[in-house]
Amino acid sequence: MVDDAAQEHWYVLRSKPHKEAALARYARQHGFNIFYPTIPYQPVNPRARRIRAYFPGYMFLRADLANLGLSPVTWMPFSSGVVQVGGEAAPVPDLVVRALSTRIAEIWEAGGLQFEGLKPGDRVVIREGMFEGYEAIFDARLPGTERVRVLLRMLNDRYVPLEVESHLIDKA
Repeated sequence: MVDDAAQEHWYVLRSKPHKEAALARYARQHGFNIFYPTIPYQPVNPRARRIRAYFPGYMFLRADLANLGLSPVTWMPFSSGVVQVGGEAAPVPDLVVRALSTRIAEIWEAGGLQFEGLKPGDRVVIREGMFEGYEAIFDARLPGTERVRVLLRMLNDRYVPLEVESHLIDKA
């Protein structure tokens, strides 16, 4: 006898724009196993949502699509179907989903994505852009944005404030 769970694989399920949470709710209510990674977020507007999708427009679905077929997943409300490669649903290894789940838990524990272990005065390196490779000093997180302010050392030991996307810096 073949175990039905052994035939299940993880797949990437696409949602319509800004409908990730609604799709995840609908799929769970209809018996699908969904992993919808979310992270905490600090919006400018205090009434705005404080949680957002880690992968906007995407989530993970565990199912036996060989037996189920793509139609029930493709025609769900808020769904744009399963990510395919060469016309076939592309499975995602369990190890990837487990590692991602662990990373999401770490982000929640740290209280957010980009400021784990960073405090004003810490040295950082700019990874990309016009100032790639420059060292700077972390100054502040800019509220409600994915940007930070760093102090860039210029000539004559002057420090100039610079706003950059938070994902472009690494702790030195």
